[in-house]
Amino acid sequence: MGINRDIHILVVDDHESMRWIIKQALNDLGFKNVEMADDGSTALPKLKSGKFDFLVSDWNMPKMQGIDLLKAVRSDSELSDLPVLMIAEEAKKAEILEAARSGVSDYVIKPFNRETLKAKIENVFS
Repeated sequence: MGINRDIHILVVDDHESMRWIIKQALNDLGFKNVEMADDGSTALPKLKSGKFDFLVSDWNMPKMQGIDLLKAVRSDSELSDLPVLMIAEEAKKAEILEAARSGVSDYVIKPFNRETLKAKIENVFS
């Protein structure tokens, strides 16, 4: 994988255990600069700091859904080019289409393993 392992990644999921699982998988893939947020409303101010190179976000979260976070990122001139990997619990065609129309970089369905995550990240950065 020819991706810069020094990129800064923000993982957003309302379930703490899932945030840690994703962070550990990213660490295992060589990404060490991983921060976390518990939903879109806490993630957006972090993203606006400008220090993140990649966003991994769950779809289903309270306060601000992942799709709304994606739309906020795409509509912000400072963040609009940020690569975004969306995570969902099931493959709902309507959700996948909405995410694609909203500019998602790629999409992964739970449960997934480290190899699937690696393949998705490679796709995003290829």
